[in-house]
Amino acid sequence: MATPDSDSKEARISPTCPAATREILEAAWHHDVPALKRLLDVPGKASSRDPVTGETPLHAVVRAAAGPTGDAETAAAAVRELFFSGAIWNDVDDRNETPGCAALRLGRRELYALCVEAGVRAELLFALMDGYEALSSGPEDEDEEMDVDDEIPQLVQVGNGVEDTTNGNGEISESPRVVTEEEPTFVPPKPDAEAEVKSETYLRSKLTYSDGKLVDDDGNGVMMAWETDIMRQSVDALLPGREAGKRILNIGFGMGIVDSFFAETKPSKHHIIEAHPEVLARIHAPNSKALSFWEEGANTDAFKVHEGKWQDICPKLLENGDIYDAIYFDTFGEDYGQLRLFFTEYIPGLLDQNGIFSFFNGLGADRRICYDVYTRVVEIHLADAGMDVEWKAIPVDMEGLDEEGKGEWEGVKRRYWTLDGEYRFGSVLS
Repeated sequence: MATPDSDSKEARISPTCPAATREILEAAWHHDVPALKRLLDVPGKASSRDPVTGETPLHAVVRAAAGPTGDAETAAAAVRELFFSGAIWNDVDDRNETPGCAALRLGRRELYALCVEAGVRAELLFALMDGYEALSSGPEDEDEEMDVDDEIPQLVQVGNGVEDTTNGNGEISESPRVVTEEEPTFVPPKPDAEAEVKSETYLRSKLTYSDGKLVDDDGNGVMMAWETDIMRQSVDALLPGREAGKRILNIGFGMGIVDSFFAETKPSKHHIIEAHPEVLARIHAPNSKALSFWEEGANTDAFKVHEGKWQDICPKLLENGDIYDAIYFDTFGEDYGQLRLFFTEYIPGLLDQNGIFSFFNGLGADRRICYDVYTRVVEIHLADAGMDVEWKAIPVDMEGLDEEGKGEWEGVKRRYWTLDGEYRFGSVLS
């Protein structure tokens, strides 16, 4: 846990910090907007870093605002100036904290909101440029795990401050910086657990079912039993009152958790799309109980597992005129761009006009600020597609989920969920 002294200027601006970088960090620390306007005259300077601590001007503004002489108004003005000049919202320091992470930990929610807004602007702009890649999260700092009861800030006009990012399994990449040859550079933390998982690699991987886990051969958790209560409550929200006779489509079978709850409602049609060969082999193995939730002798047209990628199966469902009352989407190894493709291109044709769509909302769920940014991005893209989303907070019991490599995570390479407090379930109405 960070101590008060560890957030001091003396601790964060190292003695070896180059003079030009030090001058910018000092101006940011003192919330000196006129000085920042003068100093940020070249692209990249707004994201200068201390070579030892990785401190950026945004980090400096946040830490100073949390100090005894901090002022909310001047801090907000400095943050806005930095974003206007191209500061990167999700740069991490030597503690693997983004400026937003630091603001959240230090209780500066107004500055956290500005960082979320900047993240939303950046991600929307990348989507418009057809260069969308999912947010990088990386390991969560324990100090930032706190409840956020405030509403997610509203989107503001798209401006500067855009950077490249990767998906939730990848590394945070950076915009070009202006660095002279003699200046040492900061190398952000790059834990081994951040290895990116691609869909093609996952579909070729060997899977292991054990101890309530489905894990690939790299040790990545694909699905885990701790999600059971989330799945149960997701079905309750997708099928209010659990009315029987509904038509259901689930994309991604995994361990069959959500499908077992769907089956309890006695649907009239229950279709599943699954692409992984080993999951399919387990389903069809002799004496397999993977589909035991279906009544023996169920009509194979109404109760069916479609084998293959959803990108290949869904066009056929559209061609056949299949319509569903509830659709759930939970794939592995795909970035947010694929989820967006699904709800923009296929939901309008597959979902009944009174139906409900949802998905496993693990978007950026190993860093609070990424989860909050995704919440807004999804809302905006769904609205663009003519759909409204209602969020429901589902409590997550972190007992057994709070330590890397222990409890539920024993034998799992990385924690894909670290956010204590709530899971946001989204009910999407067409």
